[in-house]
Amino acid sequence: MTDHALPNLVLLTVLVYGLVGVVFSVAFVLVGAAVIDPIIRSTPWRTRALFAPGAVALWPVLAIKWLRTRGTA
Repeated sequence: MTDHALPNLVLLTVLVYGLVGVVFSVAFVLVGAAVIDPIIRSTPWRTRALFAPGAVALWPVLAIKWLRTRGTA
C-alpha cells in the first residue's frame, strides 16, 4: 500500500457518501419528507428545500426512517 492509498480511500468514501446524499436529498425533499410527516405536504417547496443540507448529511438515518414509515402506512 502506498503512502497515498489511505487518504485517497478516505476522500473517495466521503465523495461517494456526499454524492449519494445529494441524490437522496432531492428525492427526500420532493417525496420523502411528506411521507415521514404528512403536515409537510402543505408547506411551500422553499421551506422543504431547507431540509436538503441536513438530508445530505443524514441520508442513511432518513432513508431508514422513510422506509420504515412507508412499510407501516
